[in-house]
Amino acid sequence: MSAGSQGFPALVLNADFRPLSYYPLSLWSWQDAVKAVYLDRVSVLSEYETEVHSPSQVIRLPSVIALKEYIPSARRPAFTRFNVFLRDRFSCVYCGEEMPTHDLTFDHVIPRSRGGRTSWENVVTACGPCNLRKGSKLPREIKMFPRQEPRQPTSWELQENGRAFPPHSLHQSWRDYLYWDSELEG
Repeated sequence: MSAGSQGFPALVLNADFRPLSYYPLSLWSWQDAVKAVYLDRVSVLSEYETEVHSPSQVIRLPSVIALKEYIPSARRPAFTRFNVFLRDRFSCVYCGEEMPTHDLTFDHVIPRSRGGRTSWENVVTACGPCNLRKGSKLPREIKMFPRQEPRQPTSWELQENGRAFPPHSLHQSWRDYLYWDSELEG
């Protein structure tokens, strides 16, 4: 059977057998995974039943691979829209409502019109209604305070937050390598 244009992504683990990232989950295309296998940069831990063929070889597609050399995570995560949402757990910091990213907005705790900066320490995730209600007022003026003080998270904290949001579809071969916040069988 040929892999064709089907997915068959490989879960990528660091040399310590933990995913490079949980959210988004660290995945490589089957083409990149096969290339890494042939360059001897990864170890194959699990395979799909699907095979690809070259003129001289047949290889089963890797479903879980581990890097042979450890890659340390960045100490300071980038200040991006996604990372702010992840830091705040995809919830409004004012009312606590969890929602999809397309319903979330940013709020400057100290509004830009009052000298507030666009930084980790001043930008929070807010739902539309709370953001409109707060407007360009200071938290004390409208009695709307963030549930937690905004600050720059560590990469580890973002990874831990990401573990709370597993992807909708996980291949069975990945489950032993992912540690979601769920009870273990006894």
